[in-house]
Amino acid sequence: MAADRQNINKSWDHIQNKYVGTGHSDMTKFEWASNQHRDTAASHIGHYDMLSYFAVAQNDSIGRVRYQLLEKMLQPCGAPPAKQEDES
Repeated sequence: MAADRQNINKSWDHIQNKYVGTGHSDMTKFEWASNQHRDTAASHIGHYDMLSYFAVAQNDSIGRVRYQLLEKMLQPCGAPPAKQEDES
């Protein structure tokens, strides 16, 4: 049982190192939200049916909707928050 737990932890560490979106213990809430928004936008761009649905709903061309989603991927949650410096 303990060996299984150790193997799961090793495989989880491998997954976290391999894929950016799985997060890690030092990830901030802003970074996590940005990854979620980028993954969602990338999925919408990759699925043509969803992209065409958005285009019809917004009364825009598919190319314009794709461009808007690509633009959102640059800063999906706005500008990053100012970092607070610890006074030790």
